[in-house]
Amino acid sequence: MMHWEQLLSLKRYGDTVKRHRKEQDETRLGFEVDYDRIIFSSAFRSLQDKTQVIPLSKTDFVHTRLTHSLEVSVVGRSLGRLVGEKLLEKYPDLSFIHGYRFSDFGAIVAAASLAHDIGNPPFGHSGEKAIGAYFEHGAGMRYKQSLTTKEYQDLVKFEGNANGFRILNESKPGVSGGIRLSYATLGAFTKYPKESLPHKPTTHIADKKYGFFQTEKAFFEEVAAELGMTRTGTGDDLGFARHPLAFLVEAADDICYTIIDFEDGINLGLIPEEYALEYLIKLVGEAINKDKYNQLKDTASRLSYLRALAINTLIREAVDVFMNHENQMLAGEFQVSLLDKSKFKAQISDIISLSVARIYQSREVVEKEIAGFEILSTLLDARTRSIDDDSLHYNQLITKLFEAPARQENHGLYDELMAICGEITMLTDSKALRFYKKIKGMDID
Repeated sequence: MMHWEQLLSLKRYGDTVKRHRKEQDETRLGFEVDYDRIIFSSAFRSLQDKTQVIPLSKTDFVHTRLTHSLEVSVVGRSLGRLVGEKLLEKYPDLSFIHGYRFSDFGAIVAAASLAHDIGNPPFGHSGEKAIGAYFEHGAGMRYKQSLTTKEYQDLVKFEGNANGFRILNESKPGVSGGIRLSYATLGAFTKYPKESLPHKPTTHIADKKYGFFQTEKAFFEEVAAELGMTRTGTGDDLGFARHPLAFLVEAADDICYTIIDFEDGINLGLIPEEYALEYLIKLVGEAINKDKYNQLKDTASRLSYLRALAINTLIREAVDVFMNHENQMLAGEFQVSLLDKSKFKAQISDIISLSVARIYQSREVVEKEIAGFEILSTLLDARTRSIDDDSLHYNQLITKLFEAPARQENHGLYDELMAICGEITMLTDSKALRFYKKIKGMDID
């Protein structure tokens, strides 16, 4: 059974003494520092040129990964605060003895939500698949025999969530432990607290993907031990039950992409307004103020009003579901997302189905995902040649193009491949395209 006092640990990488909540400076609270550090990180800034729905789109309406992440953090803060208020009523010692406040829960969920897409490569989930395909079916297959099974699985099933954990915690010269977030925020960030293998599809939401590479396995084990997360893996296979607040981070993301991607589709003309209004009205139902709604004369105003109602409706619903199943979460027995338990599940499914058909499978998205595959495969192929022979002039030029650090002689093949994948994922959509053109000789001044 997990316990909230442990789950709310303020510990950071390198700490040698316990950080007590009652001793925190209220003007610079540790959990709020997490949010600030993410905002000022270069990895977060790169999200401004990674689009949320349509890769490389220059349409003003479309959300970038950055605006999406900011919106998810706002929803996450509301979810955390509302849940925190109820948890402090249920467990008064958290407040009276340890000094926690409802805003702490909001700060943790907001920070974890802000970072939830920080590991996404260019071209989003298509980018993840492109990296995996390069190593599983492309030229990257040449490394299979030189890697362990788990190392190779990290590459062929490259995962943005695990890459995010790596980015947040990766040590660099002069900077140990990355941006050093609190362990509570790292726990809430990790929606899939397991390594890439064993891959055993189950009904448990935490087994859907994985949350850390072999490079971060030991550190995640330290984080999980500090937080008191329940171990689910056996032997050398590392896996844990979710930190309960990870369910709120997931809900914040689900709420935003369900409603806001839908809104993007309408603004792009991919979904007719009459469809949109009908689907959203079914979701918000009796919450609509009909007099106010009838005074709205244009699509944007009506859509904005319904979107706000829909998000608020789903926030309240997610909080209720969380509190109804909080004991199961602490026991590591809650197996689905919060919205899967929602009374609005049917309406949410209808919206997502329409978005899949009209947006995610639209010709524009498909064409640009194909381009993303070609671009990332080319970049990976050019960049990995330095591993095979870094004495060749061409390979040295490519390394300079990427402004990559010199090879570390004490690093193994897996570490070098993961470092190269990390370089690729830090590229924005535009920069990846620019590098591709230079490599192909298409962009010569």
